[in-house]
Amino acid sequence: MNDEVIVLFGAGSIGEAIVRRVAAGRQLLLADYSEAKLTAMEQRLTAAGYSVSTIKADLASRQSILAVVKAAQDLGAIMGLVNAAGVSPSQASPEEVLKVDLYGTSVLLEEFGKVMAKNGAGIVISSQSGHRLPALTPADDRALALTPTEDLLQLPILQPAVIKDSLAAYQYAKRTNVLRVAAESVKWQARGARINAISPGIIMTPLAVDELQGPRGAGYRKMFDSMVTKRPGTPDEIANLAELLMDRRGAFMTGSDFLVDGGITAQYWFGNVSEVRQ
Repeated sequence: MNDEVIVLFGAGSIGEAIVRRVAAGRQLLLADYSEAKLTAMEQRLTAAGYSVSTIKADLASRQSILAVVKAAQDLGAIMGLVNAAGVSPSQASPEEVLKVDLYGTSVLLEEFGKVMAKNGAGIVISSQSGHRLPALTPADDRALALTPTEDLLQLPILQPAVIKDSLAAYQYAKRTNVLRVAAESVKWQARGARINAISPGIIMTPLAVDELQGPRGAGYRKMFDSMVTKRPGTPDEIANLAELLMDRRGAFMTGSDFLVDGGITAQYWFGNVSEVRQ
């Protein structure tokens, strides 16, 4: 076992599928707010032959993120970061969505960008929802990308007059994720490291199952009917791309966002399901 470290924020299906591909023979540090999820994932991955440590963490807290950074450094050289944590609009208030998905991800990019090892790589799991917003002004894009992290939530564009519900908060958070990945990648490059975002469509996770069985289920099924795949995606399909982006084969890709949604965003803007909001 070497001293290379992979850090996963978010003990969910997509994150697990990714680290199963990139953490073999390395130290794996799992971070999540739920101790139950950490324990369950640790047991599965340990039984599968991975070397696993865990730490309870709150993505909405800089101090908690710094504790994860220190724990990772204590294990060795940080070669990989996967952020698959966050809350959905059906789970949280607009304020919580912005605090966790927008602010927290921004802090994570900032703090890990200071410590990544040379040739290291990171992935932020964003969402197709960030692609549902109309184009913002260049000034707003720049503000979301470059405003100091501790001032982000004070931006006029993120106030209740604009962010009227949890869905809007989620869309702005995911758009900001992509912009921050691009901006922070410049700093990561100074360390010889790379960072990219993946924006998945509907992926079959426990959360997606809940959504399909909820009030939006009919809308989702209409979306599937319009897609070339006629189905939702799987965690492994996202992990296939993440593995490439974190591997030497992806060495020419950084600061980018990859939309992986079965074509539903194209349908949303240019096809016959534009009335479906999600």
